[in-house]
Amino acid sequence: MKAIRFEKTGGPEVLQFVDVDLPAPAAGEVRLRHTAIGLNFVDTYYRSGLYPSALPSGLGNEAAGVIEALGPGVKGFKVGDRVAYGTGALGAYAQARNIGTARLVKLPKSISDETAAAMMLKGMTVRYLLRATYKVKRGQTILFHAAAGGVGLIFCQWAKALGVKVIGTVGNAEKAAIALAHGCTHVIDTSKEDIVKRVREITGGAGVPVVYDAVGQATFNASLDCLQPRGLLVSFGNASGPVSAFNLGILSAKGSLYVTRPTLFNYTSKDEDFKETAQDLLDIVKSGKVKIVVNQRYPLADAAKAHADLEGRRTTGATVLIP
Repeated sequence: MKAIRFEKTGGPEVLQFVDVDLPAPAAGEVRLRHTAIGLNFVDTYYRSGLYPSALPSGLGNEAAGVIEALGPGVKGFKVGDRVAYGTGALGAYAQARNIGTARLVKLPKSISDETAAAMMLKGMTVRYLLRATYKVKRGQTILFHAAAGGVGLIFCQWAKALGVKVIGTVGNAEKAAIALAHGCTHVIDTSKEDIVKRVREITGGAGVPVVYDAVGQATFNASLDCLQPRGLLVSFGNASGPVSAFNLGILSAKGSLYVTRPTLFNYTSKDEDFKETAQDLLDIVKSGKVKIVVNQRYPLADAAKAHADLEGRRTTGATVLIP
């Protein structure tokens, strides 16, 4: 089979489309033929070396497909089942793979393979952000950076379904329109508006109780300045680069603030937490309250171009790779 591999870290050019041998599935595993693969910003962190991985390495944590073979001892799944996953070892950027069944989710007929591949990691991320890291309450106004991205569009819709108003930041007018069309209540165009000033105007000077920030270095200080006293900054990504060390005294000076750095892995490490998170995602997508927006599709062989476009802020919504 063909798969994306990288032997050294660096820019998109290090990604190679190569032949890979795939053995029979081991005990507790199935062989999954991928039909669609999700692209996520975290993939660029592994490729660049920001997040370590043993080299040479595969890439990707999110995909959908059809089970083609069962390893010894597999129960609850059969050949031909449509399934998806959004957590686990790197290796989704491939035509097929062997994978354990503990974190596989069976797909209902109402959810397509492309939708599933675009929603599992991003959607489960949104679920833990809204319902676990900080339990939002109806009537609150909160701030989310990069509201027109893959996670952002799911977040805005889900928050709206919970009765929460989202102030979303975007990079241009086109992205502002997309965010507004998917549940964002207020949009701040960072190319011409000051984030802190606009948040204070929207909230009558009060600020917000929580900021969700996957941009990182470029927005970190502004995020802190948008918070109410004892507010929480949820820093869950580094799209503009990692946040460097800072003086903890800043948190007290700005109102006894909190900062957390959560990961999907830690919020779904227990099987019961994973099942609850995945089921909540399936339920809200099936309800129609959250629609998964796939705006870009690339052949798997063009993964390097997909990475370049993602990092160049040339994408909106979700992106999938087609094997």
